[in-house]
Amino acid sequence: MKIKDWDRSLKVRLIGEAFMNITFWMFFPFLAIYFAEEFGKSTAGLLLVVSQVFSVAANLIGGYCADRFGRRTMMIISSYGQGAAFLLFAFANSPILTSPILGFIAFSIAGVFGSFYWPASEAMVADVVPEKYRSDVFAIFYTMHNIAVVIGPILGGIFFFKYRFGLIVTAAFVCIALGFVLYKFAHETLPIEMSLKMKEKASGMMAAISTQIKDYGVILQDKLFMLFIVSGILIAQTFMQLDLLLPVYSMDVIGEQSLGVFFGKEWIMTGESAFGFIISQNGLIVALFTVWITRIMLGFKEKNVFFCSSIFYAISMLIFASTNYFFVFIIAMTLFTLAEIMVTGIQQSFISKLAPEHMRGQYFAAASLRYTIGRMIAPMSIPMAVWVGYYWTFIILAVIAVISACLYYYMFHLFARKTH
Repeated sequence: MKIKDWDRSLKVRLIGEAFMNITFWMFFPFLAIYFAEEFGKSTAGLLLVVSQVFSVAANLIGGYCADRFGRRTMMIISSYGQGAAFLLFAFANSPILTSPILGFIAFSIAGVFGSFYWPASEAMVADVVPEKYRSDVFAIFYTMHNIAVVIGPILGGIFFFKYRFGLIVTAAFVCIALGFVLYKFAHETLPIEMSLKMKEKASGMMAAISTQIKDYGVILQDKLFMLFIVSGILIAQTFMQLDLLLPVYSMDVIGEQSLGVFFGKEWIMTGESAFGFIISQNGLIVALFTVWITRIMLGFKEKNVFFCSSIFYAISMLIFASTNYFFVFIIAMTLFTLAEIMVTGIQQSFISKLAPEHMRGQYFAAASLRYTIGRMIAPMSIPMAVWVGYYWTFIILAVIAVISACLYYYMFHLFARKTH
């Protein structure tokens, strides 16, 4: 399915989210370093855990609201909300005030509004794209996201530490601009009959909350879906270290390394530069190869793809644990990125197979628990590195990835039995 044949709302999102993601990735990868410097590693890790507790609740509420009030509505509210939160974050890093605590609160609020956005955005794709094209469409969105991951950290390495206030203000206005563009040019994709059904089911705040709890109870009784979520939470402990443990690890263990003499000049790699390079490497590989690899993966059994992805994550963790040499970091990141893009389009398509049409938003929201709960737990790797050291922290992450691989394999065994 070519982009020119997409629904207009998806085209608007593709462009608007590209700009939002570039500005976001100009500062997001460096926040673990920022909070670790301001609060200490142990406190920073615990605070990041606390911030994600609110995102978990917001994620579930966002899925319910996307099914009741509409995809477009929730995405607009989320964009404006994130913009306001980033303005507060900028104020906490302004010439007038420097307050890491206020900055953390603003970051947490932005995370809550971000959790409102993604269930609606993914449900919108499922609303307007036929099932056979969904993996490709999700892969293209993911590719565009990772082009931002290439550009953002490179620019962020230049601006974050010296021009933080202006950078975060820019991110705020880009989010607000996205909200306006969605309001002006996107249309609602929630089927009318589905919206009416949701409104009939609940009236009033308490009734809405009661209905929501009941609906999510039904979802969580789906054994296959619960295995999918648990496996996803476990594997999230590895790939979420890209912007949690890895930046701190790079700063501590790489130090300053000579890459050799080229053109009569010795090239020195610092820990800060090394992290910026490997995160850009990750984004570049994803941007160039996601669609291609997604199409290749469609030729394999989903069971084998998910299993191998988790194993590749485990191996990359073991490589990171074994070295402080920059060039070996590049090898580890290549394997890490391959593990990431193998399942990019397939996993979203798999969710849409499991989700009844009238509960798509809630299923996508519940599926996002892989990330929200995963991100709630993942920051524990930072204080863990203080308690047991980097080596054993990466070993533990590798073991968790192997457990995830086994759970995915069992889940698809049950899925095969159910569908035959």
